[in-house]
Amino acid sequence: MIDNGIDKSRIPKHVAVIMDGNGRWAKQKGKSRIFGHKNGVRAVRDTIEIAAEIGVKFVTLYAFSTENWNRPKDEVSSLMELLVFTINKEIKTLMENDIALQAIGDLKSLPKNCYRELMKAIEKTSSNKRMTLVLALSYSSKWEIMNAVKEIAKQVELKKMTTEDITEENFASYLCTTNIPDPELLIRTSGEHRISNFLLWQIAYSELYFTEKLWPDFRKEDFITAITDFQKRERRFGKTSEQLSNMMQ
Repeated sequence: MIDNGIDKSRIPKHVAVIMDGNGRWAKQKGKSRIFGHKNGVRAVRDTIEIAAEIGVKFVTLYAFSTENWNRPKDEVSSLMELLVFTINKEIKTLMENDIALQAIGDLKSLPKNCYRELMKAIEKTSSNKRMTLVLALSYSSKWEIMNAVKEIAKQVELKKMTTEDITEENFASYLCTTNIPDPELLIRTSGEHRISNFLLWQIAYSELYFTEKLWPDFRKEDFITAITDFQKRERRFGKTSEQLSNMMQ
């Protein structure tokens, strides 16, 4: 079995992934960037399949950031077309594997046909229970946090909330991920060691895993390697090892 060595009692409930390296992968092969994005779809499929197989409940993929709108128009247009095509192609697989689709980000900024197909897929898969696939689209943490601040400010201005009501839990309820647990593990491919404006609030205590693999080359075995690495770590959440040991006794 591909998941040999995994402790099934310590599977992270939520894994977030920064899918990086499509452009470089394509450049290495003398192809256009969109060629890399198209080949990255297999890595998405592999990641979703193995995550569901071993019992992960949420997978969030950083598919398109707010900053990505600044890329060349041809690339952005091709990415949106690829997104619609992939959603329509993979919805049958999502249904067969009992996987629900959700999305976070400034979704209304997506092209109308892209938004429409996304909403249809979310609705069609909404009753699925095995795992939830979350696509971060037109998303960035700075946008998300600023949006939450503005919404809370409105509530205070309308006297529906006071500043004393603003707690960590209350603030988190205004984020896109209000009904999604924080990731225990964040994976980034391509060898870059940065977060790139992704889930900054939510990954405060996430374990970070970086791999040199470019995203189109990422396979089930690589996901398993990340999980086994995660399971070797001691998650202290500000406590000492001794405190954790005493709590377990």
